[in-house]
Amino acid sequence: MVFSIEQDGTALSVAIEGHLDLESSPVIDKELAGRLDGITHLVIDMAGVDYVSSMGLRLLLSLMKRMSKQGTMVVRHVNGDVMELFDDSGFSQILTIEPDDRPAGER
Repeated sequence: MVFSIEQDGTALSVAIEGHLDLESSPVIDKELAGRLDGITHLVIDMAGVDYVSSMGLRLLLSLMKRMSKQGTMVVRHVNGDVMELFDDSGFSQILTIEPDDRPAGER
């Protein structure tokens, strides 16, 4: 798991690669805990995510709940397998998911 964080004013973007699971979710959660104060727009870029476990879903839900109190959260670049998980779990109904508009060769 690799992730990067970029801030631009009150917007924060988190790009994740690999698995969003029991190992990576607490690391990302801890890193973001102190960085969300004053953030009004959070973007989770999942272009490099190929697997999400229940702990990954829990992290996304926790972030969404926090951001709903102080701004917005958007999930981007979700691949087909992860989108299927979001659909099956009902997360596609509660998360704001932007369509993956990248060319097919970049997905």
